[in-house]
Amino acid sequence: MLLPTTERALLHRVATAQSEGRTPTLTAAVVREGELVWTGSRHAETGPEPTPDTQYRIGSITKPLVAVQVMRLRDEGLIDLADPLGKHLRGTQAGAATIGQLLSHTSGLAAEPRGPWWERTPGELRPDLADLVEGQPLRLPAGRRHHYSNTAYALLGALVAEVRGSSWDVVLRGEVLEPLGMHRTTLSPEAPYAAGWAVHPWADVLQEEPLTETGTMAPAGQLWSTAADLARLTAFLGGEGIGVGHVLSAETLEEMRRPLAPQAFEDWNLAWGLGVSLLRTSDGRVLVGHGGSMPGFVAAVLSSPTDRLGAVVLANVTSGPPVSGVAADLIRIVTEHEPALPRPWRPVTEPADPELLALTGTWYWGAAPHTLRLAADRTLLLGPLGGAGRGSRFRPEADGTWTGLDGYYAGETLRLARRADGGVSHLDVATFVLTREPYEEGAPIPGGTRPWRHTTA
Repeated sequence: MLLPTTERALLHRVATAQSEGRTPTLTAAVVREGELVWTGSRHAETGPEPTPDTQYRIGSITKPLVAVQVMRLRDEGLIDLADPLGKHLRGTQAGAATIGQLLSHTSGLAAEPRGPWWERTPGELRPDLADLVEGQPLRLPAGRRHHYSNTAYALLGALVAEVRGSSWDVVLRGEVLEPLGMHRTTLSPEAPYAAGWAVHPWADVLQEEPLTETGTMAPAGQLWSTAADLARLTAFLGGEGIGVGHVLSAETLEEMRRPLAPQAFEDWNLAWGLGVSLLRTSDGRVLVGHGGSMPGFVAAVLSSPTDRLGAVVLANVTSGPPVSGVAADLIRIVTEHEPALPRPWRPVTEPADPELLALTGTWYWGAAPHTLRLAADRTLLLGPLGGAGRGSRFRPEADGTWTGLDGYYAGETLRLARRADGGVSHLDVATFVLTREPYEEGAPIPGGTRPWRHTTA
């Protein structure tokens, strides 16, 4: 649990958001190391006070759940992110767009389906997938830039249904929601749930919003959920809690959280991964999650994997508090009041492979010293010895090589080059030669090596 001073600061932020945002109700939750540690709410006393079990419509927070389904298909080898959609789902207007582009909103596909306004229109009036977009389906060249697309996620939901042979929501229930313990996340509202409201911009009066079923567009924003359920999702997206290693591997979740082109620049503060948004705060913290809105509701889930913290904010108003900012503030408050303790160091209990242990220590890329460390499960950690330089984690493969997981060498291969006697002569990392001594004499370095000397004369 949290300290009383932390809880008071969290409640103050929630109360301020409800008051300044003029929302009938606002409920929030904080999750730490996979566990729900705090919930709080404020309401206008015009209806029942919300609880962590009260459903709100979550809008586009439906999208990361659909993305989890798609990544499961990829991990099973049924699809590839580089596959064009048309390879698996025929008869759409976006068959040339790749699955990865659709997930990351870089396909250039139209943001919205053809009219009328889909969020407020009964689903039975929606066009089918073959006629989802009016005119030219691609508004921008594919792969060039980020262009948020609700339409893309309608197609991704249809992809899941096609590959699995069942509706996307049935698959979602069995493969994602139930394993994550999200039993109160549903297509349609189930009591207790909050009514959706619009607040007049210039007067303190309300108008009830319609609760439409969105049909074809449902994978883009249909779901209802609770603070307690979304706390589980937030922990999962951050790599904590139940479902990690079962619903998706930790490696796949990390892949989803990586910022993708074209917003992955040095000065970015908002980027997109595979089905999730990435917000970089002023102090350099990267938060992963998603926002959501539908008529009568706004919602946000954010997680800080580094701090092992997450936050959920739900409000039942069409235009109200900046819920993503509030969620980020809740994470900041906890980190300021109760910073996360480093995980305890623990030694590997199994005997170390003598050959791998002998590889550890200093290696030289030319004259630049690097260190190689051995981690659990035969993982190798290569990095510069002080200063800037290239480094990566490397995952062992069955053929005796290692594959880079991040950094400059992500996806590249590390090999052990051996002498005639079987000993390791050097490391080959994506063709770069790393030796035990700077420009080691006799090493197969392109261009050869020269004697070291004290003068250039």
